[in-house]
Amino acid sequence: MDVAEAGGTLAIQMRDVHADVDLTADKLLRYVLDDLPERYMVRGGEVIFRSRGAPNAAAVVSHKLTEPVAITLPLVILRPKVEFVLPDYLAWVINQPQAQRYFDSEAQGTNMRMIPKAVLEQLEVPLPDLQTQSLIVSVHKLAKREGSLLRDLADRREQLSSIILAERARDARQKELVQ
Repeated sequence: MDVAEAGGTLAIQMRDVHADVDLTADKLLRYVLDDLPERYMVRGGEVIFRSRGAPNAAAVVSHKLTEPVAITLPLVILRPKVEFVLPDYLAWVINQPQAQRYFDSEAQGTNMRMIPKAVLEQLEVPLPDLQTQSLIVSVHKLAKREGSLLRDLADRREQLSSIILAERARDARQKELVQ
């Protein structure tokens, strides 16, 4: 059974690309795409850049893909040379406020904001050694995880507080009724 018989080809669309979220097959939809050129296919390790809309985020395609995935235009595929730059690091640089300010200053269009490929190509990407890139990405992911855990903890504290206060109010009401 070929890919089309199985329900089509998995595809990455603009709505799938978010900063700090790796692209995995589990949330992608399948489409019947006829003879798509190889240049529109990703297999893992690429960086996908959303060139239209706001924000102009970059996301890494997971290495855990079990089949090739198509991208839809106007997404841009960046295929980093891993001997110089890690995909996660490149996505991190693109998603940083400094790069986003650069894109803001170079954006075209009034209705639908667009970043031309030439503007993306002119983005200055600092290239420390691979170990430093890996450390930067690791610290960034840990900081994001810490933020998520702190938000979850705050939500749970609020829920616990509400439960305790509701019990106190109920207990106080019961004491009034008994007296």
